Amino acid sequence: MAVIPELKQLFTEWIAAVTSAVEAATEKFVRSRRILLHEGEDGAYSARTVSGNKTVPGKKAQALPDLSFRLDEGRPHPPLPAAWQAAFRGSRVEAQLQADHVMTSLLDFPSKAGDFLDGMIRTQIDRLTPWTASDAVFGWSPPVVAANDRIDVTFAATSKREVQPLLHFAQALDVASVAIYTTASDGAGAPVRIKLLDQPWRSATGSAARTPRLLRAVLLSAGVAAAASLLISAYFESSLQSELGELQRQISQRRAALRLDSNGAGSGLELLAKRKQATPSSVMVLEAISRVLPDTTYVTELRIEGDKVQVVGMTQDAPSLIRLMEQSPQFTRATFFAPTTRAANEPGERFHIEAHITAYFGSGT
Repeated sequence: MAVIPELKQLFTEWIAAVTSAVEAATEKFVRSRRILLHEGEDGAYSARTVSGNKTVPGKKAQALPDLSFRLDEGRPHPPLPAAWQAAFRGSRVEAQLQADHVMTSLLDFPSKAGDFLDGMIRTQIDRLTPWTASDAVFGWSPPVVAANDRIDVTFAATSKREVQPLLHFAQALDVASVAIYTTASDGAGAPVRIKLLDQPWRSATGSAARTPRLLRAVLLSAGVAAAASLLISAYFESSLQSELGELQRQISQRRAALRLDSNGAGSGLELLAKRKQATPSSVMVLEAISRVLPDTTYVTELRIEGDKVQVVGMTQDAPSLIRLMEQSPQFTRATFFAPTTRAANEPGERFHIEAHITAYFGSGT
């Protein structure tokens, strides 16, 4: 079950990354205004407006006079003019705190720790400040290269209670975001600006929660669509399996019917088999004749037509051939189908014998 928290964390990080990307892309095309607040030594805030890079086409940014006020439990005194209230709405507020209200410290780390400063500093909040990490707002300057392969980082922190009135004030005016800064000296003594807090409330798209909510809806819709597609694919797979089983059953039945037909009495395969068994081959007939005829007999022609064989050749005693063929179990009803002749230039008699071939040609057949 440990997979579920990991997936939840993964989705949370993905939503945050996409939201930041959407906000960064949207801010390039939406009119933006920044309001700078500077805390004076007497605790009063001075405000001035800074127009962003993008303005609404056809409109000119309204210049407002600088404003000074104090905060009493998050409420400005004196009350803000209507023009300033409208200016705060949807703007980004960047507040500069007095250095007297912020603790600073110079930290020293190995140079290879530059990629892990967030985790290393966060774990030392209890040691560096009188507050815990959840009760403080803090930040640090960019690392400065020091001797002996080390880096120096200027750390700054203050209590959340110290900045809470400012946060209530900004939220009541429906600002887009609040960033809180302070100024401290780095390792070389130069002043450096350190961001302690960056709190978004509204985005360029209208609300800081709208984009994550839309992304969650997209993820939920994608999950529902994936589940539906799995169910549909499972249903169609089951249906296809049923159809495949039915086709295989029909094929098996058809094959069985074909086997029954092939075993019938009048099938062509059976007739061919019977004919093969009943008809001797020409080679076997020729072998049988060579065993019957004497060595003084020469065959010049041999014709096999159905169950008859006709032999034409030369011999010294033609009538004896009829008797020899009749004595053979392979031939029956031997007779001359043409006259026996003897020429003056021939050494013997020319015979023409015809006989019926029997179906038996020995145990080997």
